[in-house]
Amino acid sequence: MDLSESIKDLVNSLLLWSPKLVSGLLVLLLGFWIASGISKMAGKAMSRSGLDKDVVPFLRSLVAVVLKVLVVLSAASIVGIEITAFAALIAGAGLAIGAAFSGTLGHFASGIMILIFKPYRVGDLVSLQGQLGHVREIQVFNTILESLDGKKVIIPNGIATSGIMTNLTTHGKLRVDLNVAMPYEEDFDKIKGIIRKALSNVSGLLPDEPTIEIEKFDANNILLAVRPYSTPEGYWDVYFNSYSSIKKAFAEAGIQVAYPHTRVEMVK
Repeated sequence: MDLSESIKDLVNSLLLWSPKLVSGLLVLLLGFWIASGISKMAGKAMSRSGLDKDVVPFLRSLVAVVLKVLVVLSAASIVGIEITAFAALIAGAGLAIGAAFSGTLGHFASGIMILIFKPYRVGDLVSLQGQLGHVREIQVFNTILESLDGKKVIIPNGIATSGIMTNLTTHGKLRVDLNVAMPYEEDFDKIKGIIRKALSNVSGLLPDEPTIEIEKFDANNILLAVRPYSTPEGYWDVYFNSYSSIKKAFAEAGIQVAYPHTRVEMVK
């Protein structure tokens, strides 16, 4: 068989396969689009049914994964790949596939454990693997956080649960850690009263009695530990507004905080 005949046979084979390939691609693209639409509709239906808000994103993403797998199998069947042979191939390479997907399956199992034991829920303020933010979704393989600066943080479930998890929402309140400098010449009880009054003007502060105590002495001031309480949602508003209110109260009372300076004397 010469080269021209080989090329002709190749072209004929491609022409025979092209309708199947095009059909398979169309099924793949259209099927993925339909699967995404169905998963979104399923999520909305589950939300309207009153299903736990932690479970809805997980089930929605699970529906999407299952539907996309079915679409891939359908496309393979249209192209002409035997599903039984495909399954046998997967079974024969089971060990290799299991090793390759062990991490993914671990993330899936961790997602189920999160939903069962609920170390955190949607809406909670948490610290996971050093990432601080509000939980927006618990998906099949990932937990989605929104950081305090508005970034989307995606943490695989297996990684999220493999270390220390800190849930800052569990008790419904957070301590706001502030440090205020007091001049050495001022009376501590007087400054304490000014700070307490300033904090009473801060909106969002919880009624718990704030701690106002001396923390340490530095070269220029006495450093005070000021510890009011807020809700997890209002933490940063309370944090910044407390400082503003204390600064304003100090100015009205004529309290001047010392700052580092150098004194130079000219000796004649």
